[in-house]
Amino acid sequence: MSRKGMFRILVVFIVTIALFVVGYFSFDFYTQKIPIMSIKGSKKIGATYMTLNNPFFEIIDKELKNSLTSEGYTLISLDPVLDLERQKEQIEYLIEQKVAAIVVNPVDYIGLRSVLKKANDANIPIFTVDTEVVDEDLVTYNIVSDNYDAGVQCANDMMARLDEANIVLLEHNEANSACLRIQGFVDAIGKNSNYRIVERIDCQGQLEVAMPLMEEYLQENDDVDVVMALNDPSALGTLAALESQKKLEDVLVYGVDGTPEAKRLISEGRMQATVAQSPETMGKKTGQAIIDYFNGKKISEKVIEPVTIITQANIQNYSLEGWQ
Repeated sequence: MSRKGMFRILVVFIVTIALFVVGYFSFDFYTQKIPIMSIKGSKKIGATYMTLNNPFFEIIDKELKNSLTSEGYTLISLDPVLDLERQKEQIEYLIEQKVAAIVVNPVDYIGLRSVLKKANDANIPIFTVDTEVVDEDLVTYNIVSDNYDAGVQCANDMMARLDEANIVLLEHNEANSACLRIQGFVDAIGKNSNYRIVERIDCQGQLEVAMPLMEEYLQENDDVDVVMALNDPSALGTLAALESQKKLEDVLVYGVDGTPEAKRLISEGRMQATVAQSPETMGKKTGQAIIDYFNGKKISEKVIEPVTIITQANIQNYSLEGWQ
């Protein structure tokens, strides 16, 4: 990788760590210093994301805030830093503060039933974004990408390029969206013995977790042809690990998100593909669904957004500087 390319990955890593630190303190900031009930003059909406240590969720939050504030709402966004108990505490806090609605991007898609039930009992609607919760009966609105198809598209691209491969899967087992991506990839391969999954690594979708785990694996194994990463941050961590082990040219790396950084690396021939989803669309549509709900309009209970794989063959159709 050129110095320029490596510099980009290092910058992403530094920014990621900075966001982790900021996110770690966000709950205390809101709960201890700014009681939500003290905010006057607008309908208040709470939001808690699995982590804001990911630009994807930052964009969702930005577009959600823009949509809501344009209609006079106030958005309070919290970061549980991938901690299920912290997210439960945040939702309970938002209930206590009598917000009008709560937007949830769940840390663990099976672990929130009790606290979502409390929100329902308080007549506070729940809007879930990017991934589902298992308790769909407690959710008013859900918007996701077609995550299963994202995995299928990556697998189909890989099989079109390689007749056989040893594959490492980077996973996040608590996030249903991530599970669906990996499952789509695995199902598309099917029982074809030419494509072998040699390792599955849970990296929580985090660049700074994926990088050392992949470095450790690569130091002990030379049998990797493909890495299927659940998202772009973990794909970027993989690329940094491959670079450190001087194996970047030997391995195809797939991600999901369509981040500006991933698209630039694809255009430079350093990353095989990413599947584009649109956090801008998710944020805008969630905001509009909240507005419509409180205006008494009927809203869809579930929205599934289509996804498209980005490779060097179609990268010219996408901006390298922003999201889609």
